[in-house]
Amino acid sequence: MTEHRHDHRHGHGHGHGHADADDAAEMFEPPAWDAAYSGDEARWSGNPNAQLVAEASALVPGTALDVGCGEGGDVIWLARRGWRVTGADFSANGLARAAEHAEAAGVADRTDWWQVDARTFDAGGRSFDLVTTHFLHPPDHGMVDVVRRLAGAVAPGGHLLVVGHAPSAAFTHLSASHRDAMFLAADLLPGLPADFEALVVEQRPRTTVRDGEAMEVHDSTLLARRRP
Repeated sequence: MTEHRHDHRHGHGHGHGHADADDAAEMFEPPAWDAAYSGDEARWSGNPNAQLVAEASALVPGTALDVGCGEGGDVIWLARRGWRVTGADFSANGLARAAEHAEAAGVADRTDWWQVDARTFDAGGRSFDLVTTHFLHPPDHGMVDVVRRLAGAVAPGGHLLVVGHAPSAAFTHLSASHRDAMFLAADLLPGLPADFEALVVEQRPRTTVRDGEAMEVHDSTLLARRRP
């Protein structure tokens, strides 16, 4: 789905998907990520994603859904700030690891877990004050449909935060299919239902480290609010 839970991983995402594979479609399937989370070593840094910190810090804590939660870094950060958080991912191994991390962080009582695939996600009547996903990069330009699906889980007056990689020369080491899955924030606007107001639609610069070298990348950031 992305690069899964923290670009600080170095790289997250939350997603699923860019990591070490050559084929974006393969990396958007659960078996690849179950294998990735089967070892003892953490894949991501555990730090919260920068744009989540930037936007959620200003919100009044309520209920939150983090789709593509990976090892739970963003879930734990939100829970520590008073949110009741559901971490969602399509990898059972990733969810198990996230639950362990939440337990170790002392926030297990403020978290729960939901195994879902963002491509077929259906809120099933559940709603949240904040729905967030970071570095989820489905192949074949599928992110607009994902945004539409996630918007259905936002409560009236609540917020949707979607962050991903903007196309950049910094990602020339990735396969063409991975680069093609990246997007600009404005590309996602068609996925917003009519009762949503876009508050932030921009590419935000951020410095990351790869192979010991600092480089600037841009986070495509869409923040929208569902009208009450």
